[in-house]
Amino acid sequence: MLIKKLPNQLIDQIAAGEVVERPASVVKELVENALDAGATVIDIDVQTGGKKRIKITDNGQGISQDDLAMALQRHATSKIHSLDDLESLLSMGFRGEALPSIASVSRFDLISRHQDAEMAYQVSAHGGDIEGPVPAAHPVGTTVIVADLFFNTPARRRFLKTDKTEYLRIDDLIKRVSLSRFDVTFRLSHNGKMIRNAQGGDTDVLRHQRINQLCGKDFIENAIFIEQQRGNLKMSGWVAKPSWNRAQPDRQFFYINNRMIKDKLVGHAIRQAYQDVLFHGRFPAFVLYLDIDPELVDVNVHPTKHEVRFRDSKLVHDFIFGSIHQSLAQTRVGAMSATPTTSDQPLPDYRQMQHRLNLGGQNTALGQPGSTLPPQGIREAGLNYLNQAAQASQQLSEYPSAPPMVLPEDDGDDQDIPPLGYAKAQIHGVFIIAENQHGLIIVDMHAAHERITYERMKQRFAEDQLKNQKLLVPIQVNVSSREVNVVENHPERFAQLGFEISVTGEESLVIRKIPALLANADVENLIKDVLSEMVAMGSSQKIEAHINEIMSTMACHGSVRANHQLTIMEMNALLRDMEQTLRSDQCNHGRPTWTQLDMKQLDKLFLRGQ
Repeated sequence: MLIKKLPNQLIDQIAAGEVVERPASVVKELVENALDAGATVIDIDVQTGGKKRIKITDNGQGISQDDLAMALQRHATSKIHSLDDLESLLSMGFRGEALPSIASVSRFDLISRHQDAEMAYQVSAHGGDIEGPVPAAHPVGTTVIVADLFFNTPARRRFLKTDKTEYLRIDDLIKRVSLSRFDVTFRLSHNGKMIRNAQGGDTDVLRHQRINQLCGKDFIENAIFIEQQRGNLKMSGWVAKPSWNRAQPDRQFFYINNRMIKDKLVGHAIRQAYQDVLFHGRFPAFVLYLDIDPELVDVNVHPTKHEVRFRDSKLVHDFIFGSIHQSLAQTRVGAMSATPTTSDQPLPDYRQMQHRLNLGGQNTALGQPGSTLPPQGIREAGLNYLNQAAQASQQLSEYPSAPPMVLPEDDGDDQDIPPLGYAKAQIHGVFIIAENQHGLIIVDMHAAHERITYERMKQRFAEDQLKNQKLLVPIQVNVSSREVNVVENHPERFAQLGFEISVTGEESLVIRKIPALLANADVENLIKDVLSEMVAMGSSQKIEAHINEIMSTMACHGSVRANHQLTIMEMNALLRDMEQTLRSDQCNHGRPTWTQLDMKQLDKLFLRGQ
């Protein structure tokens, strides 16, 4: 067989197979070029989903006459000139493949006027040789017209979807790009009809307006703003509260140095941050921006530049996880309150009444932050905690009802009313009805108490650290050499979690001690999963997640059950504890613990004022 050099046109068409998958790929490359050119207004006009025609016009700095023809040559770019430039990229495009690849599979026209030129020029390439440049009429900036995409590669054209599907891909792309640059105006038209008109500007009002257009008007209302920095890493943006979740991952936008990306490591860190508060089968929503030294991230991993590679993946993973996890911890009523609420009558100490909330009459429950764990250790305390719950129904009937609480007089000062207000009644032994300054509060008392108990257990474990136990028969584990390296490089990580693991060979480990709480767990497979995840992502929370799952079960069984009657004083004490407990907006399984009906909603139910 003879080895021959491929013709340039065929080389371009092969490259187009990597860069140009569909009309949305063309739009992406051309819009990124416009952003790199400093454009502040970008118009995207497509016909029949982009299959017939794509026209993109920008007001950037433009391309000079001498550079126009060069722009359609393979690997010709103004964005990098040396290896040093490649290792510290801030531009969107840089490979120099997009324009020649697009031109090789379409009827292509490029018209541009440089900001220092008096005249515009045009070059054309209809699937073949380049024609031009020739004089043309155009303001400062650039217009690219891509017609009859894949006209000379019919096999590729047959893989395109319907016009509507291809258009929706373009629409989704423009959403994502416009969220990366609030200062740029993006206008999208389809078949001559204006679809999107996102006005650019650097104000909070315009930012929120754009996010409302693209993520829904209630996203910002249900989101937490994040702004965290650690060394060369800075992250800002919005994460939705766990209660505002999605059935699909369609409200997830993540940007690194303003480049939109879909990265496994980033996705893994965000999922772990939500794992303790999100209802199963649901997806979080977020718009996040990570700023990082460009020398610490490699964007030259994939032709589409959606994937990246970090120099220190564990550092980035832990930073993203920690920033979101810390912010979600504040999802509780009154979390923004600067001072504790007060009233004319002191509220009872809820922790002194744990025996009334089905925990029995003893004061050794794990729910008490100031209590001392019994000498038999954490695991035994948890088991006693469960046993006490079984006696709850009998014990509750032995206590007389407390007198109703007298609420403070209404002096018009809302500052005296706590965020969750004051309890009024209990419905069917399941829900607490309370009144605050906005209207009606409904609390799922079991879900709320479950979260309170769970958070106190976690805090107690964090303070005391995990107690471990020596195995009578050490567990031999066969793993890969890379996983052995993880154990050798992070011994403190496993020791902190209560494990004693020794390396016994190039591909073997032995486990001698484990956390007491995991005595009945499949430790071998758990360790294998942890090591596999640490190799892939640089970090893992599987052990903590497994321990938390056990504590969650303990908290669930040890919390107040349905049909248990509480006094008004106990209900109010529960409300106060909710206001002070991290993540109290959701139970351990991600279900909401309370809801609010304000006066407008209540009036609407009864057609008042209509």
